[in-house]
Amino acid sequence: MTMTHHFSPAPEHRVKSARRTLAHSIKDDIYGLALGVMFIAVGLNLLKQCGMITGGIAGLALLGSYYFHASVGVLFALVNVPFLIFCYFTMGRAFTLKTVIVNLALALTTQAVPTMLTVSYIHPLFAALVGGTFLGMGVLSLARHNASVGGTGVVTLWLQQRASINAGKTQLLLDILVFALSLPVVRVELILWSTLSAVAMNAMLINWHKPGRYHGG
Repeated sequence: MTMTHHFSPAPEHRVKSARRTLAHSIKDDIYGLALGVMFIAVGLNLLKQCGMITGGIAGLALLGSYYFHASVGVLFALVNVPFLIFCYFTMGRAFTLKTVIVNLALALTTQAVPTMLTVSYIHPLFAALVGGTFLGMGVLSLARHNASVGGTGVVTLWLQQRASINAGKTQLLLDILVFALSLPVVRVELILWSTLSAVAMNAMLINWHKPGRYHGG
């Protein structure tokens, strides 16, 4: 006698229940966001020490300071406003609140890192690869805990959630656009090194932040 076993998919409520058990606790979020801020702050300082630029919202603010001779901090806040409004209506209140907290923490941490970490010499290749990788690790940590640095990162994460368009690939295209706009005011050599850092950063997202792979909320 032949016995046939029929396997039916798990009921939807069991799948949802399993995903709920994977949700991050408040302690998880605090630790994950703190790590993200730390990685980004160190990465930015490595790039800054070599005079490089970066992509995303920070790159736009830095580029604006070259063109309009204005404060990077002021431009960062101004440029981020429309993205935060977009963030509120598309990503929700919790995501927006975490993103605002991250931005405030980054403003303080990026100023504090140089007082605690001094490097006498850093080769541009090391700064580009390690600094870019640190930035990618930081952005990835924030994304895993439902937050971002704001700016174009909000748009890329929204596109990934809504249309399954890889956030890393979209961010890399936007970063290349920022670098192209920097040509009139930044040396080509530094732009090339900065492009390498953007590749290192977005490689983290392309490989480790794929749609449907991670369900911790």
